Amino acid sequence: MANLKTNYLGVELKNPIVIGASNLASDLNTLKKIENAGAAAVVYKSLFEEQIQLESLELQNQLDEYAERHAEMVNLFPDIDHAGPEEYLMNLENAVKSVDIPVFASLNAVYKESWVDFAKKIEGTGVAGMELNFYAVPKDFEMCGKDIIDEQLEIVKEVRAAVNIPLGVKLSPYYTNILSVIKRMDSFGINGFVLFNRLFQPEIDIDEEVNYFPYNLSHESDNKLPLRFAGLLYGNVAGTVCSNSGIMTGHDVVKMILAGADCTQVVSTLYKNKIDYIGTMLKDIEEWMDEKKYATLNDFKGKLSKKNIKDPYAYKRAQYVEILMKSDNIFAKYPSI
Repeated sequence: MANLKTNYLGVELKNPIVIGASNLASDLNTLKKIENAGAAAVVYKSLFEEQIQLESLELQNQLDEYAERHAEMVNLFPDIDHAGPEEYLMNLENAVKSVDIPVFASLNAVYKESWVDFAKKIEGTGVAGMELNFYAVPKDFEMCGKDIIDEQLEIVKEVRAAVNIPLGVKLSPYYTNILSVIKRMDSFGINGFVLFNRLFQPEIDIDEEVNYFPYNLSHESDNKLPLRFAGLLYGNVAGTVCSNSGIMTGHDVVKMILAGADCTQVVSTLYKNKIDYIGTMLKDIEEWMDEKKYATLNDFKGKLSKKNIKDPYAYKRAQYVEILMKSDNIFAKYPSI
């Protein structure tokens, strides 16, 4: 029988299916179902500093709503402070204790001091490791890309120095050269990388003429980007590589391992196919390995990475040019055009 053991951030996993950060892990009953379905690990939903700030502001507005409405009424309520991250930390610790599989944390802060402070507090919950959830949405015409990267690199160094648990970084693909960024973070002692973040994008309702934010589930076509970079990173970084986005089936997991990933993160496929689908994915991986006579994931991991394939152009621009030269073949596939 196929052995699916692998690791993420240096933590041994029984198989390569990790449940990515989402609301799925926020309910302990659902978390237990995820464990029973066969998932190797879970990333608890992200701690967002902006959410804490917003909740704190809303609380203060509610407390101050009737203040100073009368000459003798300076403040109707006693001073009450928002609990900050304490509720999140308590729920995270309960999640860690409720299952036997590794539970990883995910952090997205705003200020450098907050990154370090929150990371230290998260470490105390007993998590197996932590992801630093990085993304920068361009909105400032004056800030250059180097400033953003330098700030993130400084945060990585300071958090790495502040905590002892395994530390990963989850990145967006929107860097001029993400390979350089990953290589530099890898040199700081980061234990692994998750590729890639799925950013929430606004939509427009043209009837109501308003912005709204739909559920941002991934599609199988989204896995081409993490596939490419798993193939490029294999053998070139010390940290583990975890492919994320568009991993919908067991065969998608196989593709990522062939490219060079150590494991994968899934979320959207569970919303679409239910939690028990984890078992189907694992069965498909095992059957494929048995058919190919692979005993372990290491037997084929990175087999089709840039480092190991014979075609020197598969991961280069020349492959794109070749596709363009054969573009007329599309008419044979879609003759009705």
